[in-house]
Amino acid sequence: MKIPASILHDLKGIAGFDEQDFIAAHNAKPPVSVRKHPIKGVNLFHSEQTVPWCPGGVYLPERPVFTLDPSFHAGAYYVQEASSMFLHHLLKDVIAERKNLRVLDLCAAPGGKSTLIASMLDEESLLISNEVIRPRAAILEENISRWGYMNTWVTGNDPRDLGKLSGYFDIIVVDAPCSGSGLWRKDAAALNEWSEGNVTMCSARQQRILADVWPALKENGILVYATCSYSPIENEAVLDWLAANYEVKSITSNTEQFPGIVASISPQKKMNCYRFFPGKVAGEGFFIATLQKNEQSETLRISKTKSARNQKTQDAASYLTDCKETIFLQTKEDSYSAIRASHEADMQLLQKAVYIRKTGLEAGVPTAKEWLPAHDIALSIEISKTITGVETTREQALHFLKREDMRIDNLAKGWYVVRYNGLGLGWIKALGNRVNNYLPKNWRIRMDIE
Repeated sequence: MKIPASILHDLKGIAGFDEQDFIAAHNAKPPVSVRKHPIKGVNLFHSEQTVPWCPGGVYLPERPVFTLDPSFHAGAYYVQEASSMFLHHLLKDVIAERKNLRVLDLCAAPGGKSTLIASMLDEESLLISNEVIRPRAAILEENISRWGYMNTWVTGNDPRDLGKLSGYFDIIVVDAPCSGSGLWRKDAAALNEWSEGNVTMCSARQQRILADVWPALKENGILVYATCSYSPIENEAVLDWLAANYEVKSITSNTEQFPGIVASISPQKKMNCYRFFPGKVAGEGFFIATLQKNEQSETLRISKTKSARNQKTQDAASYLTDCKETIFLQTKEDSYSAIRASHEADMQLLQKAVYIRKTGLEAGVPTAKEWLPAHDIALSIEISKTITGVETTREQALHFLKREDMRIDNLAKGWYVVRYNGLGLGWIKALGNRVNNYLPKNWRIRMDIE
């Protein structure tokens, strides 16, 4: 791999940078890592090497064909680059015993950091996963559905729109769009598309994003800023710009138990930050910092109006989840969503301010004869234990995921959750002489399974 000379020049003054090791690492095979779902993934990957800074993170000896693993489609794990899992280590101290938080993952697609954050929050907290680019937002929505948490919602807004939610969020994570140099080992296109001009453009865009969303962070709220770029002007320089324009406090974290992680500091405002260099850690290039907002913010008042819940709908859909706090609200013209009752006021507020793509769990559609359950419910950790399921072999599960005949006979009429190793994959309906597959068409795998 031919590393651009300008990157090597820019990194010469950065702590922990060793040019020879850096070049050698970029010509080595990158590690493969996944992060297990804390509930769905407990029975997986016990013999693998763990990612030291993230519970549930593991390294795999080689890259399997994830598309042909039903456990992946069930949301039992997320394929995530190990360096970016360091977010868990930073947030665990910040969150500690705090409950009922409002958290924003601003640039959330494809969903790695959102699923990580969701696994750390209590049920009363609410995570808003935002992605403004529509094709990427659709991928984010699928990954959030796989993870199966009711208190993770998906929005599709520009940062300036979310910035109008004055003082609403306790924590904002900005994994900012960047020049992508930290991913060169994994993505050859990122190297081919890289340029100094793009780095400069990204730095300006990162500052705009932070400025636009800053009003939405509460006083004493936490901002996590991250990129997958090596360039100082996208990293330390952005922290210096932020500290020069806003009242912030830099937050440090103990990394002594992780000797490969480089603790850095911005040159002007002395903001603490952390760098990940391939070769020093088993991961890709990554930069992250945590700051606290030390200035007053106007705070939106969340005043709940009359509840929109309908008792007839509640009665029809209540069998879907075991969570007694669940309410079912009409969020689209022909379908309902399941959310916690304590989050209805948040929904009423957010609906007026931003575009919500996905509110809680999509629950389905009532008809004159029955409730047509949505795919989200089958994947949810909240699904009722009373719902009948059908356990499948790997071959049967893959046929289901291709929307093909699963070759299951003698099922009584009715709805069933298709399961693999106890994990939900989706719905089928047995009609006596045939079985209808209700896997959403856009979820269908197209790879040959033979």
